Amino acid sequence: MAWHSPDGWLTQGLAPHVSTITITFIITLALPIFVHWYLYRSRAATVTPKFLVLGPSGAGKTALITTLERGAPTATHTSLTPLTIAAPLPATHTPSSARYRSTNDAALRLVPILFTDTPGHGKLRHLALGLITPAPPTPPPTGLIFVVDAAALSSEADNAGLRDAAEYLHDVLLALQRAYERAKSSVAREIPLVVVAGKLDLFTALPAGVVRSLLEAEIGRVRETKARGIVGVGKGGDGLGGEEVVEEGALGGRAEGKFEFGVMEEWGIKVSVVGGNVRGEGPGVTGLWDWVAGQI
Repeated sequence: MAWHSPDGWLTQGLAPHVSTITITFIITLALPIFVHWYLYRSRAATVTPKFLVLGPSGAGKTALITTLERGAPTATHTSLTPLTIAAPLPATHTPSSARYRSTNDAALRLVPILFTDTPGHGKLRHLALGLITPAPPTPPPTGLIFVVDAAALSSEADNAGLRDAAEYLHDVLLALQRAYERAKSSVAREIPLVVVAGKLDLFTALPAGVVRSLLEAEIGRVRETKARGIVGVGKGGDGLGGEEVVEEGALGGRAEGKFEFGVMEEWGIKVSVVGGNVRGEGPGVTGLWDWVAGQI
């Protein structure tokens, strides 16, 4: 029987029979429901986000990650080895990758995040620097959290706390810059960094904006100091030693001049600064959670 005959399957399928109308109606209702259910149940993220927590000794790194994990700080001691904890993203925050998903989406009910606390002592910082650029197949961290004690920083020329924090942050940024330059894929090596100006509940703590300016200025001085090399005796034929500034490989591509965090974006490093505290009155850790949610 030809398909175009009155009794053909195509003619019967398009004819206004009750069965045809019923089947069409069911398909029309069921297909969108099925598609919505499939997309609703699917998860966008397949890799657990992992953030590396760095900073000078005594900055409050361990107290910060225990607050992220438990909602309140606990008694801490000086860390000698890296420590990883898992903390869920608060329900009040939505990952940037899921900002268009429904708030009732089951995939958003629990977003586990790993935070690795690292020792801040000068002799143990190589442990943290090694985790910034791990050997394959270990993936790099999702982002870096650099914690400083905002109450221990000042603009005084001999401020040891500011100098120590700036030297450490300089080394961290330089490690990221070199990793970016060695990478085959620039997208895969872009690692954001946030500076947490902690302990804002203390009366002597400086605001996040001031902390940013102090660190940028001090890092500029650290960069110039590290880039200066002693010239050998007799260089230039005058028989005298001297100093020269080595530009190659310097942080931000130059060894002199004003340093700003914004120049690091050329190497895929976006630096943010937020304030926070885990005790007393203040902004708490909301700003940090906002930043974390924006990276996942």
